[in-house]
Amino acid sequence: MTVRAGIVVTGTEVLTGRVQDRNGPWLADRLLELGIELAHITLCGDRPEDIEAQLRFLAAEGVDLIITSGGLGPTADDMTVAVVARFCARELVLDAELEDKIAGILRRLSSARGRTVDFEAVLAANRKQALVPAGAVVLDPVGTAPGVVVPGEPLVVVLPGPPRELQPMWRTAVQTPEVQHAIAGRTHYEQSTVRMFGLPESELAETLRDAQTTVAGFERLEITTCLRRGELEIVTRYEPAAQPVYAALLDLLRARHGDAVFSTDGALIDDQVAALLTGRTIATAESCTAGLIAARLADEPGCSAYLLGSVVSYANSAKTELLGVDSALIAEHGAVSAPVAEAMAAGALARFGADTAVAVTGIAGPGGGTEDKPVGTVCFCVRTSDGRSITRTTRLPGGRADVRERSTTVAMHLLRRLLT
Repeated sequence: MTVRAGIVVTGTEVLTGRVQDRNGPWLADRLLELGIELAHITLCGDRPEDIEAQLRFLAAEGVDLIITSGGLGPTADDMTVAVVARFCARELVLDAELEDKIAGILRRLSSARGRTVDFEAVLAANRKQALVPAGAVVLDPVGTAPGVVVPGEPLVVVLPGPPRELQPMWRTAVQTPEVQHAIAGRTHYEQSTVRMFGLPESELAETLRDAQTTVAGFERLEITTCLRRGELEIVTRYEPAAQPVYAALLDLLRARHGDAVFSTDGALIDDQVAALLTGRTIATAESCTAGLIAARLADEPGCSAYLLGSVVSYANSAKTELLGVDSALIAEHGAVSAPVAEAMAAGALARFGADTAVAVTGIAGPGGGTEDKPVGTVCFCVRTSDGRSITRTTRLPGGRADVRERSTTVAMHLLRRLLT
């Protein structure tokens, strides 16, 4: 038996794009981990009729569980709880214990801010947050907004909008007897991720088509592919009994595309490079990527142990003055060239005293470029202090943001290759 769920993300600010939805994708991953099939994620503004329409749609689709995010604040446009109560045919009642908890939170916040406020007026505005559907399970606030679990068919879990509040509250909600009962029939799935680099999507598609006839039991695998930051991500979900089928698929991918496969355990290239830099130090010299390579390295835990610094040098004079690139070399080959990338890497090693360096120089656009070096031409050099190096010139597709993002990915893969 499969347990199915739907997510309703509310908020006019999310609907209009002023705020990016982070809750839908995060909840989708958590449901997948639990073996729950996500049927739909819907998005609507802060209008009662639209919120209720999403709830009715999901109920009509036969989901067992509905999760809402947003609309739990004290202002007039925060009305998710009231709409859910009406949808579930339950009266809204004041929870006195919850009201006291909210009052305590507000007092602490007021005291911490050191401001004199009309506390009774603030409490009156927040009293609506203590109104919950009759018979609902209250989820204690992480901020000031409580959540609720409303039993029924479907069961509804109402969560706040800020991710820092929603995420811990979901972990509490899923442990309640009511939610556990609703998801008791779920199927356990395994999920495995393979990551590839340097392989066209068309070649992977051909391999997966062949796998339909060459891998026995292929239909037992649920496969999704995604192109992200220039890498191919293949996520496969399957029941534990289908593990031999997945193993056969993995053997096929390795046999046909072994050079492109860089991760079979879901590890990101950033994680792999960070692990390879253990005990080493690195510096970056960047033109066209504006320090994005250093930023990716700095996103990894413990980066202060290996990332010494970065030089972002767009002007030729900056390359000369900050990295020691010979101006005659730039005049002869151009700022976007393999020799200049090599000189930038050497300059980064010397300037920071690192044992590893990565340099990139390119034309990201939107203007510039020549017939010989059009927009998207990018030159890389990764180098170690003992003289090992890899230099590459490539042409990357897309606009400015695409070229810059893909350049950082190419740089990380060149680092991985050099350090292994």
